[in-house]
Amino acid sequence: MKRFAPMLLLLFLPGSPAQGQADRAEPGGGVELVVLGTVQDGGSPHIGCNRDCCAGLVLNHDPSRMVVALGLVDGRSGKTFLFEATPDIDRQLRALNREAGRTDAFTPDGVFLTHAHMGHYTGLMYLGREALNAREVPVHAMPRMRGFLAENGPWSQLVEARNIRLETLENDISVYIGEALSVTPVQVPHRDEYSETVGYLIRGPRKTALFIPDIDKWERWGTPIEKYLAEVDLAFVDATFYDAAEIGYRDVSLIPHPFVSESRQRWDGLAGALRNKVHFIHLNHTNPLLDPESEASRSTEAAGYHIARTGQKFRL
Repeated sequence: MKRFAPMLLLLFLPGSPAQGQADRAEPGGGVELVVLGTVQDGGSPHIGCNRDCCAGLVLNHDPSRMVVALGLVDGRSGKTFLFEATPDIDRQLRALNREAGRTDAFTPDGVFLTHAHMGHYTGLMYLGREALNAREVPVHAMPRMRGFLAENGPWSQLVEARNIRLETLENDISVYIGEALSVTPVQVPHRDEYSETVGYLIRGPRKTALFIPDIDKWERWGTPIEKYLAEVDLAFVDATFYDAAEIGYRDVSLIPHPFVSESRQRWDGLAGALRNKVHFIHLNHTNPLLDPESEASRSTEAAGYHIARTGQKFRL
């Protein structure tokens, strides 16, 4: 698979549908981005949680509450790609294959990992011999992430048994996965015990999406997030916690995610067209944005933002 230096100019099509709106499927087959999950690593309901946010979900589980992941369908070639390998990978791949109309294969044509935290890569275990026993699924990862998988069990067994094939990414270097279709890793600051953390620029024939499910406070990043908001058409960004009050039972200094309230304070003064690109994703089980009827959801959407929901589709 060839790698190319990233393009400096991103395509923006005036007159295209509203940037933040979910699209209907494109007749004849195009490139489509699918939201396969929106929840933080631990899921919802969350282990050990007896609070109101989880209590009602224990017996009445909401099937849409899957751990954060995106899928990409190239209807022109029939190929599919998965962003993140979560503990919900079985249901997410089934949904991705249904969207692609695939009946000949279960595994995607590539998996792109952001980092080595629980919800973002441990779904790889289901590709092993105890489960699917897949054959050489391409797994794209940054150098430290690749080394972590190759050198530590049980992940190294997936490599040795050729269940997966590791492909090394380089920061800001694009990987072309189809005609006018590329993926570019963008390194971001985060709690990097075992690997780097990246987001992805996903460039399609008509639109570009930014996917940053995990990052530390925006001001810790050397590149202003507003630069990317100006260049892309869709931005799926870290919204783990709505505000500090939500996690008053933990040391907030040890959880440096940008609160939604902080992101909104930073962006509320931006033009409506920029706010319309933002889709908040990676929601902790305590986050009121998980409930579409909550005051937090209504306020956020009234301010011109979007909240990612499982099953949404966007043409690229």
